[in-house]
Amino acid sequence: MTTASGTASGTGTRAGTGAGTGTGTVPAADTAEAATQRIWQGLRQLVLERNERRKETADALGMSFFRVKALRRIAAKPSRMSELASLLASDRPYLTLVVDDLEKRGLVERHQHPTDRRCKIVSVTKEGQLAADRANAILGTPPPALRTLTAADLAALDRIVALLAAED
Repeated sequence: MTTASGTASGTGTRAGTGAGTGTGTVPAADTAEAATQRIWQGLRQLVLERNERRKETADALGMSFFRVKALRRIAAKPSRMSELASLLASDRPYLTLVVDDLEKRGLVERHQHPTDRRCKIVSVTKEGQLAADRANAILGTPPPALRTLTAADLAALDRIVALLAAED
C-alpha cells in the first residue's frame, strides 16, 4: 500500500501525512508503529472527544444513545428482535426493554411476522422515522476542523479513508 506521501507504508521513513508534525512527513527516526499509534490517537481525539456526536444526538432526542442506535437500525430495516439483538450486540431481555420504551414513545411498533407466528417484526412509525432522520443528520455533520482543510488535503484524506474502508 502507498501512503499520501507516495512511499510504501511500513518502511519507517514516511507514513501518511505526518499527523502531529505539521511538516507533511513523519521523521525518519519515527517507526511505522509509532506513527500508526499517533495517527489513531489523533483520529480518536477528533471523532470521539472533540466532536462527540453521540451525546449531542442523545440529548436532542431525549434518550440514551443505545436507544438512538436501535431506532436507527430499525428505521434502516425492520427486523425480528433476535436479528436486532445480534446487530446491536445486545442480550434479548435488555433489547426488549429498549424496544418497549421506543414503542411507548410512539417511535416503533411490533407486527406479527408474515410466516412465523412466533416472531414479531419491529418497524418504525412515521414519528420514529423523523427521529431517526434527525439522529442521522446530527451524526452526519462533519467536525468543524474538517471544513478548514484545503481541497488538496480533503482529496488526500478522502483517498486514504477510502483505502482504509476498503480493507474491511
